[in-house]
Amino acid sequence: MHRRVLRSFTAAFAIALIAVLPTRSHATLPPVVNGQPLPSLAPMLQNVTPAVVNISTKTRVRVNNPFFDDPVFRQFFGLNGSPREQVEQSLGSGVIVDAAKGYILTNNHVVGGADDITVTLQDGRNVKGTLVGTDPATDVAVVKISADHLQALPIADSSALRVGDFVVAVGDPFGLGQTVTSGIISALGRSGLGGSSFQNFIQTDASINPGNSGGALVNLRGELVGINTMILSPSGGNVGIGFAIPTKIAGEVMQQLIAHGKVSRGSLGVQTQDITPNIAKLLGLKDNNGAVVTRVMPGSPADRAGLQTGDVVTAINGTPLHSSDELNNAEGLLPANSEVSLSVLRNGATRQVTAQLTPAKIATLDAGKLDPRLAGVTFSELDDQQASQGTGGISVASVSPNSRAAQAGLSAGDVIVGIGNRRITSLRDLQGLAAARPRQLVLLVATDEGLNYVVIQ
Repeated sequence: MHRRVLRSFTAAFAIALIAVLPTRSHATLPPVVNGQPLPSLAPMLQNVTPAVVNISTKTRVRVNNPFFDDPVFRQFFGLNGSPREQVEQSLGSGVIVDAAKGYILTNNHVVGGADDITVTLQDGRNVKGTLVGTDPATDVAVVKISADHLQALPIADSSALRVGDFVVAVGDPFGLGQTVTSGIISALGRSGLGGSSFQNFIQTDASINPGNSGGALVNLRGELVGINTMILSPSGGNVGIGFAIPTKIAGEVMQQLIAHGKVSRGSLGVQTQDITPNIAKLLGLKDNNGAVVTRVMPGSPADRAGLQTGDVVTAINGTPLHSSDELNNAEGLLPANSEVSLSVLRNGATRQVTAQLTPAKIATLDAGKLDPRLAGVTFSELDDQQASQGTGGISVASVSPNSRAAQAGLSAGDVIVGIGNRRITSLRDLQGLAAARPRQLVLLVATDEGLNYVVIQ
C-alpha cells in the first residue's frame, strides 16, 4: 500500500515539475535580468581580436652529418659537396600596435632568426612580415607589415595593474585559430624564470599554451597590458601559471627597436654578488638582503657616484633588493641615460646616492676576420649581466640570418666558452684562431639550457 502511494506521489510530482519547467525553445539564458543586460566580454573583444594576428615562420637550418664530409660516402651515394638544409617552421602570435605604420609586437623567440615571416590577419589575409628588430634580453621583437584596414590595440600603463585585476589572453594556441581565455593577475614582478636576461613578468591564470607566445594580454577595457610569453608546466600544457611581458617594458623596447633597430641599455658599471651568511657576518649585516659590490669599473657611473667594493646596495629607485639578480634586472630594464637612486649600506650607515646609467662600452670583434666561416658574426666582451653568471667567455653580439653560423644554430645572446679544445674567457683569447683554421669549427656555447656544441663547416 505504501509503495503504491509513493509511486503515485512520485509520478504526480514529476508531472507537476514538467509543467513548470520551460520548454527547450526557452531554455537559454534571458538577455536581461531585472532590466539589466547580462555581463559579457563579447563587445570588448570585438575591438580586440582584429588586432591579434597569427605569425608563422620558416627558418633554414644547416644539417650537419659527419657522413657528408666523407668523399667516399658522397661519391658512392652520388651526393654533391653542398651542405644540406632543413626548414624549421613555428607558429606564434602578435599584436598590432600601430595600424597606420603596420607595427606588430611579438616575442623574440617567435621571429628571431627566421628567414620568412608570414602574418595572418583575423580576416584571413596572409601578409609578408619584415623584422624591424629583436631584443633577446627581454624576448621582445617588432615586425612590420603593409596592409590596409588594420586595427590596433591601445596600450595601457601596466604599472597600474594590481593583483586580482581581471585580464583576457588572446592568441593562437596549438595552431587551432584565434582563442580567448580569461583570468586574473596572479602576481606581479616575477623574475628568475630563465629564457631572457631581464624579467619583470606579469603572472596570470588565464590559459596560455604553446602558440600563444606574442599574443595579447588585455584588461577589461580592451587595452593591451602585456605580451604573453611563457608558461610553467610539467606537462607542456596550461596549468594556470602563465607569464606576460608588461607593456611598460615591451613599449620602451619597441620604441628603441623602431628608432634604432636595437636596444641601448645603460649600465652602472659594477659587479655584485648575493649576500651569503658568511658575507653578512663579515660585514655586520642583519640579514641577507641586497647585493654586495665586488668590483667598480673605473670611470663608470658607479665610480662617479662614489660606490666602493664592499658596499651593499639595498634598494634602487625605492624598490628593496633581495639579491644581485634583482639589481641586474632592474638596471637592465632601464633605458640608457636614466637617472637612478641607490640606497647603499656602508659601515652600518645607509646613504642615498644618484647615478646616471650610461651605455656600457663593450669591445667588439668582426668574427669573419678570424675565420671566413664566421662571416656575419660579431663577438663582444660580456656585459655586466652576462659576467654576473660566472661562466666567463665571450658574447655573440649579432648573427646575420643567412650566415653559416646562423644555419648551424648560433644565435645572438649566446655565450661562447670554448672553441675546439681551447677555453675562451675574453676576445684576447681569439688571437691565434685565425692561424689555426681547423677543418671543423666547433664552438662550445653556454645557454639557459646548459652547454652545447655548435659545429660550423
